[in-house]
Amino acid sequence: MSDELRVIISGGGTGGHIFPAVSIANAIKAMRSDAKILFVGALGRMEMQRVPAAGYEIKGLPIQGFDRKNMLKNVKVLFMIWKSQHMAKKIIKEFRPQVVVGVGGYASGPTLNKAASMDIPCLIQEQNSYAGVTNKLLAKKAAKICVAYEGMDRFFPAEKIMLTGNPVRQQLLETTVTREDAVRSFGFDPQKKTILIVGGSLGARTLNESVLQYIDLIRESGVQFIWQTGKYYYADIQAQISPLAAHLTNLTVTDFISDMGAAYKAADLVVSRAGAGSISEFCLLGKPVILVPSPNVAEDHQTKNALALVNKEAALYVKDAEAPKLLLPMAIDAVKDDAKLACLSENILKLALPASAEIIAKEVIKLAENNN
Repeated sequence: MSDELRVIISGGGTGGHIFPAVSIANAIKAMRSDAKILFVGALGRMEMQRVPAAGYEIKGLPIQGFDRKNMLKNVKVLFMIWKSQHMAKKIIKEFRPQVVVGVGGYASGPTLNKAASMDIPCLIQEQNSYAGVTNKLLAKKAAKICVAYEGMDRFFPAEKIMLTGNPVRQQLLETTVTREDAVRSFGFDPQKKTILIVGGSLGARTLNESVLQYIDLIRESGVQFIWQTGKYYYADIQAQISPLAAHLTNLTVTDFISDMGAAYKAADLVVSRAGAGSISEFCLLGKPVILVPSPNVAEDHQTKNALALVNKEAALYVKDAEAPKLLLPMAIDAVKDDAKLACLSENILKLALPASAEIIAKEVIKLAENNN
């Protein structure tokens, strides 16, 4: 084996791709402090800010997704794919990685395609229970495919699959704050039940509408609510809520929660979208959760993620279209049912796959060593 370990990690677009990518990079560095790691992302996407903030160098490709509504715009998309392929080849030749990791998202396509054509071993990390288009196309060229759900051999060659789980944000698992102190940090009473409603960093319109529909019920419920609206919706919601603030002492509204470890610790029940990364966090933390899958994702994969838990009685589930009517009454009933909360917590913990980042990092290093 050569003294130097060189790894490219490619993908992004959402936190669900970026958090695992950074976790894998951190695990590699923990095992091999000498490792040189380069990220390749898509220009204009959030990885171009989040990855440098995590301490890693990133190169951007001008790639974007196909426009399914306006086919004429795809002429430009095809050109961008072609250009990204050439740029990816140049990046690979200059960096000389021994292994390339794809975490899903636009940039992973051209990067892994070019790496495979140059006989560089590739590892795919698929977060969802329903494989994305990019990863399905790349599977034939991959040396190893790390997955978070059973039954993924319907998408990928069985001999390449390794069940590892999804790497999660390490700080969530390392939170030492007690539930009581976490609840107090939000200005609430630890003796009362608390529900956390979170739609991701950008928010979720349906979840916000579901809360607004039931302000009176929230006020009278005897339950405390931490409501993360997302930055796009915060100002409008604040304008609607502020006249009622004096009577809504059991509701705290914020655009963004910086300490999600404390928010999870405070919550007796979480209401969330069904992104793969979030689900992995709930499993590891044993958090009772109501999942409201986003309908605006490829191949409706969030519904499939949610049902994988629901079928094992490890989560509750509300369809997006039904959430404004059903979600808040269901959440209030559930959080007051200690037996139900205990059952959900016990069952979701059974699905946890710990040390995912470390397991994947070992596979990455093994592929690199075999390539020397």
